Amino acid sequence: MTQIALEQPPVKQIRDATAWARLKVNRDWLGFWFMLPAAAILILFLAYPLGLGVWLSFTDARIGRSGTFVGLENYEWLWGDNVFWLSVFNTLLYTTVASTIKFAVGLYLALLLNENLPFKAILRAVVLIPFIVPTVLSAIAFWWIYDAQFSIVSWSLKHLGLIHENINFLGDVWNARWSVIFANIWRGIPFVAITLLAGLQTVSPSLYEAATIDGASAWQRFRYITYPLLTPIIAVVMTFSVLFTFTDFQLIWVLTRGGPVNATHLMATLSYQRAILSGYLGEGSAIATAMIPFLLAAILISWFGLQRRKWQQGENND
Repeated sequence: MTQIALEQPPVKQIRDATAWARLKVNRDWLGFWFMLPAAAILILFLAYPLGLGVWLSFTDARIGRSGTFVGLENYEWLWGDNVFWLSVFNTLLYTTVASTIKFAVGLYLALLLNENLPFKAILRAVVLIPFIVPTVLSAIAFWWIYDAQFSIVSWSLKHLGLIHENINFLGDVWNARWSVIFANIWRGIPFVAITLLAGLQTVSPSLYEAATIDGASAWQRFRYITYPLLTPIIAVVMTFSVLFTFTDFQLIWVLTRGGPVNATHLMATLSYQRAILSGYLGEGSAIATAMIPFLLAAILISWFGLQRRKWQQGENND
């Protein structure tokens, strides 16, 4: 009999086809395939603008022309710019004070809302209102509250006999700083409170019951049960809170536009003023790029500092 030789595909081709087929269904790669669309969006709308901003910071680009490479000239200019350093001080003050108070008040509200209160669902909805209101509308509301002539705060204090003339909230340097910080705190507390409340919901009540039977006080239950188990959530919440506060723009710009005499200029608002309003894209990009080390430091401190295992277990770091 005549044997018919069947044509066989090359061994390498079979191996490659099998490897690709396995790759398509491999569970270890499943997450990668699901992350591809999100990664593409992040690269397009975050990574590319960030890279472009960093590149522009090394050029003398202006609105209407691309500019040429000037190296570190923009950063050297900023190093001797008093307004830039004032904006750094304002940003650090604004972020530190606002984030600290938001965490303290937000944690207190979370613990309070976690108790068996009447109308608890309504109270939780009310707490969320400052966060869901658009930032610009909140800023306009505070702009009226802080008005030098028609402020409801000044009117109320005058009728109570506590002051004799209207408070210049946004015209005085330090009054303006504390006013914008208070507005940011009012807006940011709900995010911290609701997120921490969600974390509290995961703590088993049996732990508190056992601690109460052992004679633990309310502070001891918080110190050795609530806080260690809530630490991972606190790390995430504080990371986002610091990032949102450090890069705040809308609230400051609507309320003060950086005034009076640059007293409330943050790095974000100063970058916008120099790059867009003044047209110096290179200088504005350098200010924005200078924010990156501060943001990275905040992330590292918040994440690695609060995520230590000993803290989570309620132990000492000694």
